[in-house]
Amino acid sequence: MMILVNVFAILTAGLFFFKKISPFAFLISSVLWFALMILFWFLMPYIVYKKAETFQDRFKAILGEDSFRIENERAGRSWDWSEFSTWIESPHFYHLYFNTRSFFIVPKEAFEGDDVHEARKILKEKIRK
Repeated sequence: MMILVNVFAILTAGLFFFKKISPFAFLISSVLWFALMILFWFLMPYIVYKKAETFQDRFKAILGEDSFRIENERAGRSWDWSEFSTWIESPHFYHLYFNTRSFFIVPKEAFEGDDVHEARKILKEKIRK
């Protein structure tokens, strides 16, 4: 969906550049693009994060050599790196995808201090996009 929205934005910008559409149509499509990007990058993760009981706890993420582990005071769960197909970073979360329809959201708060930057390096190394 995000790819389709970005293709639409690029197509609209091209049509405006070649004077095939009016400035008003370009303005409306740009507002639509900004609204959808805010929805995808900020609102949807925030809504999922607030509603899910799982994310009300404080997490600690552990990035090992062979696996990814997340734990809280009550329990923990591990996944082998091979179980993930890809990952995406948004401003407050890492989205770890198992397949095109199933993913796990890891809040960046689960990493202490500069570990967020180290986590990005490890995710790039362990999960091939």
